[in-house]
Amino acid sequence: MSMQPKEPGEIPAETVRVARAAFPKGSLVIRVRDELGPMFRDEDFADLFASRGRPAWSPAGLALVSVLQFVEGLTDRQAAEAVRARIDFKYALGLHLDDPGFDFSVLSEFRDRLAGADGGRRVMDGVLVAARDKGLLKSAGRARTDSSHVLSSARELCWLEQMAETLRAALNALAQAAPDWLSEIAEPDWFKHYATRAEDSRFPKARAKRDEAGARIGRDGTRLLEAVLAADAPAALRALDEVEILRRVWVQHFHQVDGEVTRRGPKDRPPGSMRLVSPYDPEARVGVKRDTAWDGYKVHLTETCGEVDVPNLVVNVATTVATVADNTMNEEIHTSLAARDCLPAEHWVDAGYPTAAHVLAARTRHGVELHGPLAANTSQQAKGAFGIDAFTIDWEHGQATCPNGADATQWYPRTDSKGLPVIRVRFPASRCGPCPDRASCINSAAGRGREIMLRQQQAEHDAIRSIRAEQQTGAWKERYKIRAGVEGTISQAVGRCGLRRTRYRGLAKTRLQHQLTGAALNLARIDAHLTGTPRARTRTSHFAALCPV
Repeated sequence: MSMQPKEPGEIPAETVRVARAAFPKGSLVIRVRDELGPMFRDEDFADLFASRGRPAWSPAGLALVSVLQFVEGLTDRQAAEAVRARIDFKYALGLHLDDPGFDFSVLSEFRDRLAGADGGRRVMDGVLVAARDKGLLKSAGRARTDSSHVLSSARELCWLEQMAETLRAALNALAQAAPDWLSEIAEPDWFKHYATRAEDSRFPKARAKRDEAGARIGRDGTRLLEAVLAADAPAALRALDEVEILRRVWVQHFHQVDGEVTRRGPKDRPPGSMRLVSPYDPEARVGVKRDTAWDGYKVHLTETCGEVDVPNLVVNVATTVATVADNTMNEEIHTSLAARDCLPAEHWVDAGYPTAAHVLAARTRHGVELHGPLAANTSQQAKGAFGIDAFTIDWEHGQATCPNGADATQWYPRTDSKGLPVIRVRFPASRCGPCPDRASCINSAAGRGREIMLRQQQAEHDAIRSIRAEQQTGAWKERYKIRAGVEGTISQAVGRCGLRRTRYRGLAKTRLQHQLTGAALNLARIDAHLTGTPRARTRTSHFAALCPV
């Protein structure tokens, strides 16, 4: 398909007349078009289409329909029907009343083009640019970020189901690509075990019997892989995605011991960031956060906050696999905000994001004050009169002195249990042993001297001390309350746009879904601002309201 870019024109007079008559008080779609005007242009998506071929439907119109689809929770069929039948959609798109619209499959094809070129960012940026031009986006103040788990579109599988489904998917792909070849090498029992979908209820309940079933699946999968990789097998079969997934899963979960295919032990399996959880969504991973475990992805939403005369708008959406830790996302989020010219002066996050290094990096690289609870020093030696703050540190000469005047004898860099660069300072046992305050200073076995751990950079060490001290004040705790509002944004995204479960498979399409969700939330909030709809208040139970101040 090709695209011949067209400038967004005026809305046909007859469409305007009928829309005003049908919606005398307006609607979200009409108000957004009146306030923001055309948010997208065909030129923004020109690189996604060929220069020659059958003319495509306006990509600017498809982008708007894709966002409105998430605003109203429409399927592709419903969205295409809305373009054909709804006056407010024709108004927003600038169409004549008799315009037939497009087939619903066009939306899926358009998303494929967007996903392949990170086009969701262009859609979200189009809304933000239009909002900024109308004075509805102010980015120099404060912003807040939080993450939420996203379930894969593929159903969650137990281990036996995953192994059997992975093998069944490979068999189905091979049956389609080389039916005659597969008929020759398939064993009779395979049709009994893998012709229908694997379900946990069909596997035995006893542990010993389940282990036998797992071993049988392992042997069958190994037999199939050996046949596919044999020299006389068609070479094209090795390039099938399902066969490659089968190979990866079998490497991760099985190995041969004395010629027998055996399941790997827990310590012999790859880390969660590499381990596949479903043959139908190979990019999904197992995520764990406190008591919540899920198969899928994670999304980080950043929104403006604190301005009373403009709506809180989502200015960045970042999507990762479920195993990526929140504190690794600070630089990516700030870089993305800078590219959008949306960097805030203050960025409020929860305890999962900041470390002293991240706070300093945000301040020096981007001019952003990153605010969030830093992890406390929980060691017994950090408390009381002999905590780290009681020691005198000479950074220039690499020396430390304890409160009783003893000098350290060792000062050397290393990494801590989390892989962060630190400096270990050790005091001599000869001075610590006879010290009258040993019991208050050291909780280790007798015969060892005191050790303290410092950040490798003085600026980082001083920053973490001052930040921890500030975070204990009532003033900071009162300011920190502004971060809680982002929980409402996640709730709105889940309830209105279906954020909790991805509609599609793969990281690229999941990222696109989240970008469209962010754009949809912005349109809904702009409409609420235009109609004077007050922001929702934090709900308080009747009993909690009785709590004395």
